[in-house]
Amino acid sequence: MDQDLLTLLRSVDTPTVCNAIEVAQGRRGFNAFTHGTMSVSDPKGVIVGYAVTAQIAALEPPKESPEIIRARRMAYYKAMSEAPKPSIAVVEDLDYPQSIGAYWGEVNTTIHKGFGMSGALTNGVMRDLGDLAPDFPVIAGSIGPSHGFVHVRSVNAPVCVMGLSVSPGDLVHADRHGAVVIPTDVINLLSAAIKKMQETEQLILGPARGENFDFAAFEEAWAAFEKSRV
Repeated sequence: MDQDLLTLLRSVDTPTVCNAIEVAQGRRGFNAFTHGTMSVSDPKGVIVGYAVTAQIAALEPPKESPEIIRARRMAYYKAMSEAPKPSIAVVEDLDYPQSIGAYWGEVNTTIHKGFGMSGALTNGVMRDLGDLAPDFPVIAGSIGPSHGFVHVRSVNAPVCVMGLSVSPGDLVHADRHGAVVIPTDVINLLSAAIKKMQETEQLILGPARGENFDFAAFEEAWAAFEKSRV
C-alpha cells in the first residue's frame, strides 16, 4: 500500500471510509461492513490492515487431540507473525452469539502487537481492559471475564464477523463504529474520494457552523450539498 494512503486511512474514521468508497464507486449501496454495536478497547483507535483470518470456539473443550490443537495454535501464530504488514487479526468466534471465551486479553494483544500487527477485529470476547497492549485496538462483540475452553478451529479461511465477510488478505478499516472491507478496485481511488467527500461535506457544515445560519441559508447550502454528493 502507498504510504501516503496508509497515513490518510489511519487519520480518518470508518464512516468516512465507508462514504468514500461510495464516492469512488459513484453509487450508493456499498454493504461490506459490520452490523450492530461492538465493544472497543480504545475509542480513538483506528485499525488499517490486511486481514489474517481464523476461527475459534470456547463453549466446549476441543474434541481433537491436544497435539492437533497445539499444532493448529502454532500455525495460527505463525500466520499472524508472517503476514504482510500492515495487518489485522480477524477472528470469528463460532460460538457467537453465545460467545463466552475471551481470546483477546493482555497476553494475546501483547503477542500480536509484538508480531507487528495493527489490531484485532472479532465477534468474540475481550477482557483485561486495563492491561491490554497499548496502541493495539481491539474491536469485539462483547466483554467478559473468562477464556472458557478457547481454541483455534481454523486458520486463513474466509470468516464472518458481525455480518461482514472477510477473506485472507482483504484490506480492512476499523474503529469504534465497526469495520469495512475496502474493495480492491477502489483502493487507488480512495485518496481522491476522501478529499472530495470532505469538500462536499463542508458545503453544508461550513454554513451550519457559521453565524446567521437560518433556514434560507440552509436551503442554499443544502442545494449545493445535494448537487455534489453521491
